[in-house]
Amino acid sequence: MKLEIFEGFAQTMQEVAIALLPLAVLFAVFHFVFLKLPIRKLLDIGIGFILAFFGLAFFLQGVHIGFMPFGEQMGHVLGSLPYKWVLIPIGFVIGFFAIYAEPAVAVMVEQAERVSGGYIPEKLLLYTLSVGVGISVSLSMIRLIYGFSLWYFIIPGYIIAFVMIRYSPKTFTTIAFDSGGVSSGPMTATFILAMFTGIAGQIEGRDALLDGFGMVAMVALAPILSVLTLGILFSRKEKSQYVSEDSRAKAHHHNR
Repeated sequence: MKLEIFEGFAQTMQEVAIALLPLAVLFAVFHFVFLKLPIRKLLDIGIGFILAFFGLAFFLQGVHIGFMPFGEQMGHVLGSLPYKWVLIPIGFVIGFFAIYAEPAVAVMVEQAERVSGGYIPEKLLLYTLSVGVGISVSLSMIRLIYGFSLWYFIIPGYIIAFVMIRYSPKTFTTIAFDSGGVSSGPMTATFILAMFTGIAGQIEGRDALLDGFGMVAMVALAPILSVLTLGILFSRKEKSQYVSEDSRAKAHHHNR
């Protein structure tokens, strides 16, 4: 079979241009009315727009000709395995590394560390998100294999999340809900979703449309719970350190 790598690339570039055009217009308005940036800065921003345009265009083309077909073919192979329980650990590994490689997640964790002044380490937050999404993909595999309803996971999950908000610092709460959005990005919505629809098509009694979808909702929930858990652990660590320092201060004062 002949693979046309750039088949439909013109349409992809057109879609990316339409998506970026409002941002360019908005920036131009702000520049001429408020910012009035120097020429050098304008050139840097213009080059950034061009790189973003071609980067998105090539990425989406790669998704169309590579990620989605490969994910679907991989799903067909995994779905035909005689021992379906193997899909659960495989799902964890795939979910872990998909989020670890997610571009939007990399940007978010870097910004979180920079804005917090190093209080929230980039690597720790990245591993927390990766583990959380890995677990959620494993749970999605369980739902797919045994036919559980999506509501059995989503409703209790969000109830737990809203309870955890009371015990997590506000910084982690805001990061948690943002991480839920960025984690369900291009890697998840292309490769893993295509893989799930492929698996659902190979399991008897499952429908690729009804059972293959819903995984993205699970992935969006998992980072919220994992980051809130991290926030609670940070909060308890700070309280224990405060109590320890307070006890030492009192003991020192008593000895004097």
